Amino acid sequence: MKETRIHFQWSPQTDPSWFQSGVSLHSHTLHSRESLDFFYRIAAKLAPVRYLLRRTEARYKAAYGSALDLNRGWWTPPLAPLDAFTIEFDQIKNLGLAPMVSLTDHDDIEAPMSLQAVDASRRVPISVEWTVPFRNTHLHVGIHNLRPSRARSTMSRLLEHAANPREGALKEILAALHASPETLIVFNHAMWDEGGIGISAHRAAAFDFLAQCGEYVHALELNGLRPWVENKQVIQLARAWSKPLVAGGDRHAVEPNTMLNLTQAAGFPAFVDEVRHGNSNILITTPYREAHAKRIFNNTLDVLRPCPDHGFGWTEWPERVFYTLEDGTVASLASMWGGRPPGMASLLTGLMRLVEQPHIRGVLRHAVSGTEEVLL
Repeated sequence: MKETRIHFQWSPQTDPSWFQSGVSLHSHTLHSRESLDFFYRIAAKLAPVRYLLRRTEARYKAAYGSALDLNRGWWTPPLAPLDAFTIEFDQIKNLGLAPMVSLTDHDDIEAPMSLQAVDASRRVPISVEWTVPFRNTHLHVGIHNLRPSRARSTMSRLLEHAANPREGALKEILAALHASPETLIVFNHAMWDEGGIGISAHRAAAFDFLAQCGEYVHALELNGLRPWVENKQVIQLARAWSKPLVAGGDRHAVEPNTMLNLTQAAGFPAFVDEVRHGNSNILITTPYREAHAKRIFNNTLDVLRPCPDHGFGWTEWPERVFYTLEDGTVASLASMWGGRPPGMASLLTGLMRLVEQPHIRGVLRHAVSGTEEVLL
């Protein structure tokens, strides 16, 4: 591993004022599509979820005459681009640092493009989290600070490859991105088996990806939403491949990123230059120490809560979940259900109302109390 230094906010030896700027990488807005296929993995482990899923599948088939396929469904995070930007900006500003924020929706650059259009003085980098088909799974690559004049054409090429991957094309695409000295390429949550193919199979895919394309990958990511035991594996992987680390918060809800980057750079291109030369400073904030299960639970509640100021007017969670029907049209769950939500949805809504009760929240806080053991 190159010159990566990890700073813990709770340590008395850590003082962010040593640096000029803070950089938030990897966070999502309402433009991201988050797959619903995780329900299959939950159902495989939990009988009640499996039962409710089967009931929902039966109801869908009765209504539409075809099988329900959650791979064709997705949910969207609650925050509009400006709200997501502001949450990250304010956290860094409160540390006494000059903020830089790179929003990375899944396979979509509309959030940074819209922010640039509204106020070019913000100098928001045009960035994306690209879903890369690889072997028998998919990997995520953070691409930060695309050239504005080529951003849309580049995004089109990325989407084209994702839809129709071609042997050798991935290396060509990454090489072209690498050719721009102001662009940063990051292997996000490299040790997370998000595709559910098995830990060993995922590790083999990650190693093969780095073997084929590693010369064009500038850094590996410590991820603010993944548990520390997995992040330690990423640290080991970075050492093995002599790559620096960067912090990516991976925020999907309303909690700001729990991992940030610290730098002496005054602008994003200069920060990219530091990382590409192997120099990186990461700040792990105190909220990351909360029990991983508690943070995931709280984020889930934030996603399910009503959002009265939603940028598209989707105030209730069923309005923020979508499905592609057999004829290719896209419908929200709210429009598909009308006034009769299926059992799984009723259960989620009921649980949401229950946990919002103060005495229940107190019990849950106690049940999931504890801290994440964060040690190098």
